[in-house]
Amino acid sequence: MSSSVRTGSPVWDLVVDRAEATPDGQMATDEHGRSLTFAGFREAVQRSAAGFAALGVGQGAVVSWQLPSRIETMVATCALALLGAVQNPIIMSLREPDLEFVCRQVGTDLLLVPTTFRGYGHAEAAHAIAGRTPGLRVLVVDDDLPTGSGAAPVVAPAGPEPVRWVFYTSGTTSEPKGARHTDAGLFAAARTYTEHIRPLPEDRIAALAPIAHVGGVLHVLVSLLSGAALVLTEVFEPASTARQLREAGMTYGGNGTPFVQAFLRLQRERPGEPLFPDLKAFLIGGAPRPAGLHGEVRAELGGAGIASGYGLTECPFFAWAAPDDGDAVMATTEGRPGPGGQTLIVRPDGTAAAPGEEGELRIRAPQLTVGYVDPALDAEAFDEQGYFRTGDLAVLGTDGTLTITGRIKDVIIRNMENVSAPEVENHLATLPGLRDWTVVGVPDPVTGERVCAVVVPEDPAAAPTLSEVCAHLTARGLNTRKLPERLEVLDVLPRNAMGKVGKAALVRRMTGEGER
Repeated sequence: MSSSVRTGSPVWDLVVDRAEATPDGQMATDEHGRSLTFAGFREAVQRSAAGFAALGVGQGAVVSWQLPSRIETMVATCALALLGAVQNPIIMSLREPDLEFVCRQVGTDLLLVPTTFRGYGHAEAAHAIAGRTPGLRVLVVDDDLPTGSGAAPVVAPAGPEPVRWVFYTSGTTSEPKGARHTDAGLFAAARTYTEHIRPLPEDRIAALAPIAHVGGVLHVLVSLLSGAALVLTEVFEPASTARQLREAGMTYGGNGTPFVQAFLRLQRERPGEPLFPDLKAFLIGGAPRPAGLHGEVRAELGGAGIASGYGLTECPFFAWAAPDDGDAVMATTEGRPGPGGQTLIVRPDGTAAAPGEEGELRIRAPQLTVGYVDPALDAEAFDEQGYFRTGDLAVLGTDGTLTITGRIKDVIIRNMENVSAPEVENHLATLPGLRDWTVVGVPDPVTGERVCAVVVPEDPAAAPTLSEVCAHLTARGLNTRKLPERLEVLDVLPRNAMGKVGKAALVRRMTGEGER
């Protein structure tokens, strides 16, 4: 098959278009010093598609893959798209029970895994699952993908836009939920990024989100749309990752608050010497950020500061701030929705909130999931107008900007009064000497719940006391009924692949449930 042939696969057509537009442009580099041009990527995708086709992968085959953030993973996802497979990317942190649940629910035909990663035997787990799941095949992928020569062109199926992607949530409920997406939906999300951030072919984007996360796949599409290169790393280690990004000439950093805070600490160890001399802005999303972080980044790391984005597995890259939006927008908002994005803020009584009034955030957009793998979940997820109930609290400004103020369920109920955990966290973030922090509610037989502050100090020998924490929060004006009644000091907070704190795991640990 000629590499310029149109196949009915929008992803492959994008690969071809980019390779013809900037064949020698760099698409990706990694921590091992490897790089790949767009022309080289096109050829690698074509060879890999032929290899997968020889293994029986074709139109509609369900391929689940749990692979690290490597150049080969980028090649594999576009090769599978060329063949018309239904892809189910799975983040590396999922273990055997959840992996088996996902494969069974989505109906996986082929599961791709490495032998091991960070000490966990992925191949062993995958083969154990296959032994209990008739029809499931396992392909162990380490350094090389299957390759071949020639590949049958995909014929676009007639009828509605087919579902080509299934991304599972990271497990905030008892079981992961699989959100189904189309190519067109992911393209709409990627265009929201490119139209707000406006990356250029000479830009270098830190792709620190796992490729298996929806944001990771979208970064691949962003690179193909814009011609910008991605800087990949399998494992985030602050010092070595910073060195890699600096040597690659990173212009856009990412991807979440913990990453930015780690880089700020490194910068403070070398005042007067820019950590990232080519930086234009840091792009973050997926987790709340302290109100002062934008100013710290702009003053210490340079560039425009932080351009934040908002999205969910069900509706990725819904909104983005632009690097030229200015401090008023960039410091606290998530920017504005992309093309076709619609926002509805709803009061507790179900009526629409006025601009500037907090309420439940509901959204519609071209990139919104077409529904869950388990259709029984759809009725609760969507309202009667087709808006997705995000579970977030937000304010829509008169200028169209979106500000996330918290989670509807991230509320601690103490003595029948609600305490907003994000509000307390925002004050706690200003306490000097903290590396990380969060606030959770722990059960109490008298008050219902107690407010518990969980902190990771910069210096374990100088951890704050509960009285010191409360004195600081009181001095900042926090109502005394919202003050923490318990303090936990940890070495590290449990976070998922996108930087969100695992609050349920923390509560289980503090109540002893996780030890049973």
